Amino acid sequence: MQFRIGLAIVAATVFFTGCATPPQPPVPLASTAMSTTTDRIGVAMAPLPKVDTYLPGADCLLCLAAASLANHSLTAHTQKLPVDDVRKLKEDMAEAIRKRGAQVQVIADDVDVASLPDVSPKAPNGALKDFASLGSKYGINKLVVLQINMLGMLRTYAAYFPTSDPKGVLRGTGYMVNLGTNTYEWYLPVDVVRSSDGPWDEPPAFPGLTNAYFQAIEQGKDQFVKPFRE
Repeated sequence: MQFRIGLAIVAATVFFTGCATPPQPPVPLASTAMSTTTDRIGVAMAPLPKVDTYLPGADCLLCLAAASLANHSLTAHTQKLPVDDVRKLKEDMAEAIRKRGAQVQVIADDVDVASLPDVSPKAPNGALKDFASLGSKYGINKLVVLQINMLGMLRTYAAYFPTSDPKGVLRGTGYMVNLGTNTYEWYLPVDVVRSSDGPWDEPPAFPGLTNAYFQAIEQGKDQFVKPFRE
């Protein structure tokens, strides 16, 4: 009986491990990725996350409650920080593409990537979602998506105990999908974490950390746009 249970556990482990989707590696932007005569490229953003304080490592419920209480003032301040500079990323990207001579359409609406149909099985450098419907909707044949996944402050924990000071953070992914093949022609994870240049624990305005937040945004935007400027 124990032997059968052991085999079942091993089989389940292999099954779920085999089904896990490996992370998409970066895809450099090729010099031929944007034709000045045939391509019409849309630039869109996914919905922005709530600006917040993130406390990874405070994993149990009591740990998270204690960490949240300890950072209450910082969280209250962080959640009021503006996102206007992040939204300008879409225009910055469009301008960089225009300077390379390609036709660009800035898509005003946020693109809800999660609501698009799934693609299975995944091809090499193939998108996990089917973006084809957006081609006819917006009259484009390629789509640049700017997806911010984490924005605000980051402070790491080991259970109840902080292992770092809070830092400004911007994490996300930028990618360009060929809508004819549903494959990535550019894919770039962006991860920027900025420390305060001075003391961080200065409530209620937290000027050092507020500056670090805006520095993380600017550095993140530069990383997204840089491949299109080169």
